[in-house]
Parts: sequence; structure tokens; C-alpha cells
Amino acid sequence: MKVLFLALLALRGSLCFSFALGSRGVRRSARAALRLSDEPCIDIRKAPGDPSLILTTNVKLDDKAGFVAAASAAVAQALSKPEAYVAICVTDNCDGMSFGGTMDPCAVGCVYSIGQINQENNAALTAAVSVLLEKHGGVANNRIYINFFDVPRANCGWSGRTFAG
Repeated sequence: MKVLFLALLALRGSLCFSFALGSRGVRRSARAALRLSDEPCIDIRKAPGDPSLILTTNVKLDDKAGFVAAASAAVAQALSKPEAYVAICVTDNCDGMSFGGTMDPCAVGCVYSIGQINQENNAALTAAVSVLLEKHGGVANNRIYINFFDVPRANCGWSGRTFAG
């Protein structure tokens, strides 16, 4: 029986899947695993998971790419997750947004992560994102809400499956 290995490149590493080819077609091996850098393949259920920041603001960010890069690093640092897993989605210049009854500069964000959602990390990330929004868009820190959600592994999908396996 031949064994076929498919390598799917991720941002920092690759996924390793072994498939067995036989008269019954292709079936996924129980050894499907995640490969990070030079580390040996590990079980997807033990992978660090998805930290994501989804942010909307009613101001035009002066350097959106710079903001996204800095926000990605801030999420990775605050949540102690590899930046290769961090996803950032920023919508700026949203003209239908208010905070406290006014349309003055403001922002609303959501952070989702498998673990690492706690008071200390949330406070650190809130401070970091607030500094970035002030620097890149002039949004005062008292006009920003960031909601944090600890996501169970079974409720986070990636690479065609969930982090629960």
C-alpha cells in the first residue's frame, strides 16, 4: 500500500496528513497532525489555536498595513500565542457607527481565542490596541470597546476541521 503525504503550507510551517491508498480509495490516517517549524508533528488538538481580532472603526487609519502588523504582534504577545496563528480583520472608515450617541471617532472590537482569555491578558491587549488606535486614527481610549471570547476547541474551525480534532 502506498502512502501519500500532502504538505499544506501555513504561515509558519506546514500541515502533514498521511493518506493510505488502496482498493477502497483514499482514507485519512489517524496520524494527521500539525507541523510547526522544525518541531515534530503534533496532534491538532494540542495546537495553540485561533486568536483573532475583528475591529471596526469609523475613522480612516493613516497606515492600515502598519496597524494590522502591529495589532497582530500585540495579539500574539498579549495572549502568548504564535503569531502564525493570529488573524486580524480591520474595517476602517465605517460611516454608520456611533459610540455614546455620537459619531465622533470610536472603535468596537472582538477578540476570540482558544484559551488565554483572562483579566491580565485582556487588559494588556486592550491597552495595546488602544495605543494603536490613538496613534493610527486618533481614537480616544474611552471610545473603544473590545469584547473577549474564550472559544472551545470544538467551536473553532481551521484547515477543514476544528481544533478538537
